Amino acid sequence: MTETQSTHTEATAYDVVVIGAGPVGENVADRTRAAGLSTAVVESELVGGECSYWACMPSKALLRPVLAQADARRLPGLSASVQGPLDTAAVLARRDSFTSGWKDDGQVQWLEGTGADLYRGRGRLSGPRTVTVTGPDGRESVLTARHAVAVCTGSRAQLPDLPGLDEVRPWTSREATSARSAPGRLVVVGGGVVATEMACAWQALGSRVTVLVRGDGLLGRMEPFAGELVAEALTEAGADVRTGTSVKAVTRENGTVVVLTDTGDRIEADEILFATGRAPRTDDIGLETIGLAPGSWLDVDDSLRVTGHDWLYAVGDVNHRALLTHQGKYQARIAGAAIVTRAAGEPAQTEKWGAHTATADHAAVPQVVFTDPEAASVGLTLAEAEQAGHRVRAVDVDLSSVAGASLYGDGYRGRARMVVDLEDEIVRGVTLVGPGVGELIHAATVAVAGRVPVGRLWHAVPSYPTISEVWLRLLEAYRDA
Repeated sequence: MTETQSTHTEATAYDVVVIGAGPVGENVADRTRAAGLSTAVVESELVGGECSYWACMPSKALLRPVLAQADARRLPGLSASVQGPLDTAAVLARRDSFTSGWKDDGQVQWLEGTGADLYRGRGRLSGPRTVTVTGPDGRESVLTARHAVAVCTGSRAQLPDLPGLDEVRPWTSREATSARSAPGRLVVVGGGVVATEMACAWQALGSRVTVLVRGDGLLGRMEPFAGELVAEALTEAGADVRTGTSVKAVTRENGTVVVLTDTGDRIEADEILFATGRAPRTDDIGLETIGLAPGSWLDVDDSLRVTGHDWLYAVGDVNHRALLTHQGKYQARIAGAAIVTRAAGEPAQTEKWGAHTATADHAAVPQVVFTDPEAASVGLTLAEAEQAGHRVRAVDVDLSSVAGASLYGDGYRGRARMVVDLEDEIVRGVTLVGPGVGELIHAATVAVAGRVPVGRLWHAVPSYPTISEVWLRLLEAYRDA
């Protein structure tokens, strides 16, 4: 049975109730259904969630032609053929195909295949182990959970508190990834992943982009050189990147966005994108009925169980551990397995790196920023490792010194850093910046998550001539330091 909509308010009992059918909720349901637990999934928008329609998939569909063209321009024999502008309409059409035209039929079919029941509507906790769903027609369904309720409602863009901002009709990440055309002039406020990726995409698709960053650089959660290289490339592409700049006021006058900054500048644009943070989608899910504050991030243990509620799990963005789709899906696998184990009356394996412990959230979170150049990292930065009390050493390598990078494209620019724990002789973190490095980060993730000794990494021989030879260069730099 799918897309169930009760016509009365008698409670329907399930083993597990999942609120939110994005990638995280889908994965929780998949795990519990695979173990034979009856599962209901509640979704108020599109099955597939933010990632499928307004984040990961459409943004990367926009960026892939940008990066492919940039790579081609670095290759003699090909560069002359790709000097013209991108076909923006074709890029947007391909983006639309990856979102299935913002229809979720395919995702619903997948969910049906798991055997979970889908309830369309807004789900709210109405007490312990109880979720009330208000359907599109106003009818209510009451669901009870024998074992667990999993809150997988994700996060939303957080807009700054600026007077009259609603009248300006600003872009958030949703509008930036779903826009039907390229604005002539675009102001991007923020310096994180969404800001840099969308600045890269829309600059290449024909917009004149101005980036306003309150801090002193881009990508502040990565090693400093990552933001420096990305800012340099954006500037060379024609974007105007201004650091140390905050928005003081913004208005829309006769269709034109007017931005006033704290440095006294006046900037005019056709659209303005605020990429200034995220807030949890927990303001209207009934947290007050179980003693929790509406609109709050949900504090969880490493099995993703909410503090003080042994039946409630918060998985993905809502727990504020790592706001990344792949990390949320990892948490879903952990939480799903923990729910199944506890439902069977067995103790969960909660030791570090155990089957029911999301240890990677603390020690081995990978991320790729799909700008030109790409920036990829996993684990701790040098500063984070030192702040955590580890005795570490960082070694850096110029990626252009690797034969594979030179072959990848003329004028290749990039950098790699490896942070090594001097006591355990393991890798605590790796950061890579350069064209194509996104496909290299999983090797680093295995090294960090596996706590592979540096001595053993010498026996992991990189193929020649690939950019992966950077591992050999990093090990040599560590040995010779």
